[in-house]
Amino acid sequence: MRYLNHVIYIAQSLLLVSLFSCQNDDDYIPLVAEEREAFSGGETTVFDVSANAFGFQAPNIGQENGLVFFLGNSLFNQSWVTAPASTTARDGLGPLFNSRSCSGCHFKDGRGRAPLFDGELSHGLLLRLSIPGKGINGENIPDPVYGSQFQDQGIQIVDSEGNIKVTYQNISITYPDGATINLQKPTYSFENLSLGTMSDNIQISPRVANQMIGLGLLEAVPDATLLGFADESDSDNDGISGKPNYVYDVASNSLQLGRFGWKANQPNLKQQIAAAFAGDLGITSSLFPEENCPSSVDCDTLANGGTPEITDDNLDTVTLYSSTLAVPGRRNHDEQLILEGKQLFEQAQCIACHIPKMETGAHPIPALENQIIYPYTDLLLHDMGNDLADNTPDFDANGNEWRTPPLWGIGLIEAVNGHSNLLHDGRAKSIEEAIVWHGGEASASKEAFMNFNVEERTKLIDFIKSL
Repeated sequence: MRYLNHVIYIAQSLLLVSLFSCQNDDDYIPLVAEEREAFSGGETTVFDVSANAFGFQAPNIGQENGLVFFLGNSLFNQSWVTAPASTTARDGLGPLFNSRSCSGCHFKDGRGRAPLFDGELSHGLLLRLSIPGKGINGENIPDPVYGSQFQDQGIQIVDSEGNIKVTYQNISITYPDGATINLQKPTYSFENLSLGTMSDNIQISPRVANQMIGLGLLEAVPDATLLGFADESDSDNDGISGKPNYVYDVASNSLQLGRFGWKANQPNLKQQIAAAFAGDLGITSSLFPEENCPSSVDCDTLANGGTPEITDDNLDTVTLYSSTLAVPGRRNHDEQLILEGKQLFEQAQCIACHIPKMETGAHPIPALENQIIYPYTDLLLHDMGNDLADNTPDFDANGNEWRTPPLWGIGLIEAVNGHSNLLHDGRAKSIEEAIVWHGGEASASKEAFMNFNVEERTKLIDFIKSL
């Protein structure tokens, strides 16, 4: 059963709710935070609320890994250049790409956003392309001309594929208490296509780059823990199914449990990073040695940055860096209004998918092992309803399903990245909008939130901001 490993947590919370609701002002019992609840990343936690809050190394990784972390930080932030170049360790960009560096999408190790105007180059919103069907390993079939990802930049002698255009439809939603909220629903299209038309049955899946914190901890959560959250047939009849995605692991040539990416379509962090190098920067690796090259370009005649263009040592260095970025600790976690918001979060059954607490297991990096963490996710797929659907399957994920995103650090995105855009495509401009967009399995939780009064809604949102 999905909740067996945190039944005590829920029972304690329900007891607190009972105490809170039954006491009058004279004998009200103050709410109390869990011990070490502020340490969202266990011993990897840092307490910082600045614009650099996502960029610290985990304080427990040790001196040797600390040195590798700083080298990884350099590789993560460096701009790759066109080959051939005198800087041979960072040439090989393209021929088509979305960004010149990892930090181009994950600025300050944070969250990307959609273009602000027509023709603006990508700042972390990527459009995955596919046509119906599956490849030999269960992967999506790319568009035969434009490939698996639309790239709006190219090296000097190669035209970009075109420009991304995002238009929004305004939708007004009214709460039961009469309050209103305005949502924006995006539609994606392309301009100035350089390679001709796309397939008539093209599937477009928007994906915004997420904050980088705590990724190694999520990798260290045992498969058995995540599968314990799953209830694909909804055997407990709570309306929440929780479904694992099994995806292709290149290194082992096998299907493994997916846990990274908006559809949990990557099995481990190293493959996630190598796929980003290939798709976002056009940098080959031992995992993805083929150039991301359109059929109209003879890539054999173009200089490359080596075979592969990022060495295994450097790929491992970036992986360690990405694995050991510290998780920011909670703010105001023990204040009464925040704790009341936490109760409401639990009362609305948001914790059915955003599971608060789990423990990591074995990992090649000892600092990530046996940590009690508070990521607020189950890393499983859930049907989020038609309004959020991209209608694009991805391995076992269908067109309505998305992986539950971790909520840790969500309250610091604006401080780090200067915006508060949320969900898989950044359409929600606030936490409140993101909640109201929920559908499918989350419909009951959204309805509970909308039926709270304005004070209760504010408390719940302020709790989420504290994460």
